[in-house]
Amino acid sequence: MSRSEVVRLREQIRLEYEASQRIFTDFTPTAKHTYITRRQENIGACFEELSKLLSPQEAIVIVSETLNASHSPCASSESVS
Repeated sequence: MSRSEVVRLREQIRLEYEASQRIFTDFTPTAKHTYITRRQENIGACFEELSKLLSPQEAIVIVSETLNASHSPCASSESVS
């Protein structure tokens, strides 16, 4: 398993998800469906690449964790100590 490739794919999933969330503020209604579909397809392609490096179960865990972390309101906030 190439750890750097897994890290790269995790980052790509995060970026695709965040891009899909911008649709609610940055696009016209007619462009939304196509844009979201493309982002979902890109996340699916990342899952397929991860499945070649890891088991499908491990790959879906990474996708799920990445999407959940991106969805969390604290995901992009820095910790305050």
